[in-house]
Amino acid sequence: MEAPAPPSHATALPAEGRCSYFVEKKKRFCRMVAAAGRRFCGEHAGAAEEENARKRILCPLDPKHTVYEDQLAKHLKKCNSREKPKPDFFIQDINAGSKHEMEIPEQLVPFSSLSEEQLENLIKKLRKASEGLNSPLKDHIMSHPALYDALNDPKNGDCAVKHLKQQASILGNIEKLKLLGPRRCFVEFGAGKGKLSHWVDIALKDAENVHFILVEKVTTRFKVDGKHRRKNSAFERLQIDIQHLCLNRIPVLREGRLPVVGIGKHLCGVATDLALRCLVETYAANFEERTEEPLAKRVKDDKTEEESNALSKEVSEEDTPETRTPVAGIVIALCCHHRCDWRHYVGREYFKALGLGAEDFYYFQRMSSWATCGMRRTSLEASDTTAERKDDQNYDSEEHDERGDRPADGSTDSVPGVLTAEEKENIGHLCKLLIDQGRLEYLQQKGFSPALKYYTDPSVSLENVLLTAVPAHLSPQEAAP
Repeated sequence: MEAPAPPSHATALPAEGRCSYFVEKKKRFCRMVAAAGRRFCGEHAGAAEEENARKRILCPLDPKHTVYEDQLAKHLKKCNSREKPKPDFFIQDINAGSKHEMEIPEQLVPFSSLSEEQLENLIKKLRKASEGLNSPLKDHIMSHPALYDALNDPKNGDCAVKHLKQQASILGNIEKLKLLGPRRCFVEFGAGKGKLSHWVDIALKDAENVHFILVEKVTTRFKVDGKHRRKNSAFERLQIDIQHLCLNRIPVLREGRLPVVGIGKHLCGVATDLALRCLVETYAANFEERTEEPLAKRVKDDKTEEESNALSKEVSEEDTPETRTPVAGIVIALCCHHRCDWRHYVGREYFKALGLGAEDFYYFQRMSSWATCGMRRTSLEASDTTAERKDDQNYDSEEHDERGDRPADGSTDSVPGVLTAEEKENIGHLCKLLIDQGRLEYLQQKGFSPALKYYTDPSVSLENVLLTAVPAHLSPQEAAP
């Protein structure tokens, strides 16, 4: 156990009213508040002689912290790790996809154990399935005046500038699609600190009736939520897994008729599929059910005929094709295809039409990490990246390619036989493109005009593909590659 007192070389003293326990691993005193008359906080009280009579045990809800054994019952009622009541917008697995879809077979050969022949057959199958998809995506590297000052701020390090360039380009693409305007609800999936919504809010300036819903399944430190002061916009943060999110039960969407714009910056693999299903299936279907009543019946109510006519005219003026569309658009920067999951994947029908199934999907998703694993990065570049992370560690932690696009289990997916770094990278890009093509086909089937485009330079982010979609009847985009 770590010593309760600092080593002889330590000269600093604990802050007044703080715990006197020296944490050797962090080379500093514990910063927790100590009770009046005590030297140690509750967590380190066992280090003090006067506390030896009371035993501390691991919390059964979260073994990362301890509690006095004689106060366990009281602690369990208020522990932050206790199960909390589910909110109204929580519906178990509502966006999860079919439960009847075949899971990855348990007897599947691990990727690293594939023979050269098996790998060669997989690559042949991949190339055949992706024929015609390998044409270069169009560059849509854009910017937006809302971020000009931040981009030119000399206080920002290289890592911060990279994030700002991506946010500026995403914002520019949102504006180009005519999605940046009043009377909208922006839903940011995988919001993290909420910086993308923050810049959208700044770009909208005095636009009226704008709402933001920030969806994130984990608690996030250093959020920028407190910087939003405009009276014309409202921010709501939801801590929930997208898999269980029912947008129709959120009051601002249930009671209002605001079109939704789904946005996201580097939304990891499966989260992208869950977000797409949340928007175009769960929300859009229920939206149509709520708006089936004729407009005249909705506005008439108990008003006089004259009032009804005036209100009907007013609503008709605002009830443009765009506002009648439940989902006005989708703009998501894609990421981490190796984290996709067959059950949740929205492009299953596309794969099946190509003669592919769950097993093929599993291997393709694993190989997709080859596109951005940074195999050719020199040790000098790697050390530079590490230094950047240290300099900018308080700026943002939402980037994924900075630490390499590795499989979820931490393996490196070693390859049988000999493949050059360039060959592996090309195969990885084909896997990503095939997975994304399934998403495009899904969106087209749901009445959208989708597209893939490069929204930033690879030197800024290796995950530089943006998925956009707008309703096909409103503003057709370029034909998807």
